[in-house]
Amino acid sequence: MALDKTGIAKRIAKEVKDGYYVNLGIGIPTLVANYVREDISVEFQSENGVLGMGPFPFEGEEDADIINAGKQTITTLPGASFFDSAMSFGMIRGQHVDLTILGAMEVSENGDIANWKIPGKMVKGMGGAMDLVASADNIIVAMMHVNRAGQSKLLKRCSLPLTGVGCVKKVVTELAVMEIVPEGFKLLERAPGVTVQEIQKATEGNLIIEGDIPEMVI
Repeated sequence: MALDKTGIAKRIAKEVKDGYYVNLGIGIPTLVANYVREDISVEFQSENGVLGMGPFPFEGEEDADIINAGKQTITTLPGASFFDSAMSFGMIRGQHVDLTILGAMEVSENGDIANWKIPGKMVKGMGGAMDLVASADNIIVAMMHVNRAGQSKLLKRCSLPLTGVGCVKKVVTELAVMEIVPEGFKLLERAPGVTVQEIQKATEGNLIIEGDIPEMVI
């Protein structure tokens, strides 16, 4: 059984370690803050100028002035701070973020990421993703394995305009967890009830399968 978006976020939350400074991109990545273990200390950073984000607020407890980069209302933890974009991108460009979690429309087998533009559709610009992929050493992508037409989004080569080149370290989809290695997508885990054959069929890029592939633990 394939995971839903919440399941993807829960699995990625297991990649967050004690003491990490983490940037969450728009979409599925924003859900990760809700599922981080309570016994570790993590600082979530948003490029619009917040350090110390907490989980999403409960209905009726939202503060419209406290938002993340995706304009969603958020909570803040004790000790949180607010600052301008220059300070925020100084943190990012200075490589003070330990883990960046981004959504994507496509990822190639060599770690290229396309997540900002579909030709023919109007967009305001690439936003902070350009700085994040250029500066971060540890990038995990949260995405669906196939598009609405059932076509793979894990490709030999991206067809959409690139955000970054050779920067993605790991991909978590509704079907699998994969690490980017020189040879392609190395399959690490499969979603509960999903077979290796199903993952292989949904992956256009080179999928490396070594030994028995365990199921994810969510």
